[in-house]
Amino acid sequence: MNSIFSEFTKGLWKELPPFRLVLGLCPVLAVTTSMENGLGMGLSATFVLVCSNVLISALRNFIPDQVRVACYIVVIATFVVCVEMITKAYFFQLSEGLGLFIPLIVVNCIILGRAEAFARKNGVAKSFADGMGMGLGFTISLTLIGIIREVFGAGKLGLLFGDTQFIAEPFEFLQQAPGAFVVLGLLLGVINILGRLVER
Repeated sequence: MNSIFSEFTKGLWKELPPFRLVLGLCPVLAVTTSMENGLGMGLSATFVLVCSNVLISALRNFIPDQVRVACYIVVIATFVVCVEMITKAYFFQLSEGLGLFIPLIVVNCIILGRAEAFARKNGVAKSFADGMGMGLGFTISLTLIGIIREVFGAGKLGLLFGDTQFIAEPFEFLQQAPGAFVVLGLLLGVINILGRLVER
């Protein structure tokens, strides 16, 4: 039980995907212009990660080594199609905001990496915990970046406060690609400093 808990918690700090492993940066930079987009992308990736981890772990003894990566991609793509259909049916505005990045979850290095490095070597319970921890860590990271970029770049936080303007003259460049790099770099620095303090 303790090992399952540690597999879950490692994704929340020790192996936090965008900041500690520096993985999955494409959606981190591209879709986090708002809290809603960051949260939606994170939850979508979490669903795919958890479901693919569990299924790949359950089938690991039946998947031949020679074609394992192709099989993983088929499994991941199946869950990505499910997410895409659900978001288009029930969260159309979010689906439009995330655009092409939902289908691109298929090639997200976090999901394929967890399948190859973890799910194919461990049982279903551990793989579920690993997927859930990594997914929640990824979701929290995207949501945090989205909040910072939306508040300081657009001057508001639409998902929670509608069109209420917090900052009269926001830093609009934070809504652009260079702003995403600036926010990511600053947060990477803060996470690294906190990491050193925690390890002491």
